[in-house]
Amino acid sequence: MDDETLKTFAYVNISSYRVKTMNTLKGDVKTPTKIAKDSGIRTNHISKVLSELKENGLVECINEDARKGRLYRLTSLGDEIVDNLDDK
Repeated sequence: MDDETLKTFAYVNISSYRVKTMNTLKGDVKTPTKIAKDSGIRTNHISKVLSELKENGLVECINEDARKGRLYRLTSLGDEIVDNLDDK
């Protein structure tokens, strides 16, 4: 991993919510509701975590125009990071 990737990895790894969200999205496309259910994190927290991860280029929303049922997946950087995460 290069320095920027390591910094991003550290950013994700210090938050159990970020780690759980990333692990839940590993190899999958999900709605925030499904991410919340699968990770055990409340939906209102998931929205904040997803927007933070999106700002850092780790997740992307496939259907940004949808008001309901938005679909999220990991970016290639997100995939690289999640492969190195420990489950929290």
